Amino acid sequence: MKLTGFEGTVALVTGAGGGIGAALVRLLQDSGSVVVATDITAPTQSAAQHAKALDVTDSAAADALVARVERDIGPIGFGINVAGVLQTGTVDAISDAEWRRVFAVNADGVFHVSRALARVMSPRKRGAIVTVSSNAAGVPRHGMAAYAASKAASTMFMRCLGLELAPLGIRCNIVAPGSTLTPMQTGMWADDSGAAKVIAGLPEIYKAGIPLGKLATPEDVASAVMFLLSDQAGHIAMTDLYVDGGATLRA
Repeated sequence: MKLTGFEGTVALVTGAGGGIGAALVRLLQDSGSVVVATDITAPTQSAAQHAKALDVTDSAAADALVARVERDIGPIGFGINVAGVLQTGTVDAISDAEWRRVFAVNADGVFHVSRALARVMSPRKRGAIVTVSSNAAGVPRHGMAAYAASKAASTMFMRCLGLELAPLGIRCNIVAPGSTLTPMQTGMWADDSGAAKVIAGLPEIYKAGIPLGKLATPEDVASAVMFLLSDQAGHIAMTDLYVDGGATLRA
């Protein structure tokens, strides 16, 4: 089955500088979308036709970029929130500043960009928005309280936004990856055995292993996003799709 609905559609991607965001840009462009790739600094190595700097924690900047894309490139049909940051550490060690930073990007950033997109999509009564969250939004993680809480906030925000926009024909969905081969993941490993330990599970921190026996690639996650954006997912809204090899033992 070939996914359809991409040809000529303008897609705005945050967090496109690497990992899942960069993989998604490639898939969108290969499918015929007009891609606007954004990150805290413009992703110069991106395959996208348009690369822009965007600090998602700045609501005025998000509004301005969406307006500029609509004016100079075309109506945005797809919005994908990939920008995210990780903060590890037990709650007693997390500073106020660290907590605020994680929420500013992972929760506030999704709100800022999605609100700007909702305002331009609503009058047209069409569009799709997908946020890349995390399976940590639904399963407690030791030493990851700030990250998990911020992802849980963005997940429920997207479901509420989806409820508001569904009557207008605008679909909002979530993709929740597990352990994925990105710098965010590998940066938590102490040595070359990191992947094997994650796959096997870490009982000392109450973390199950991965039943499929492998880590996700950025393309695995990006492909799930592509499906939710496509015509073939035209009756799917407010869904939280876990892409984690079965690691959370839930649907």
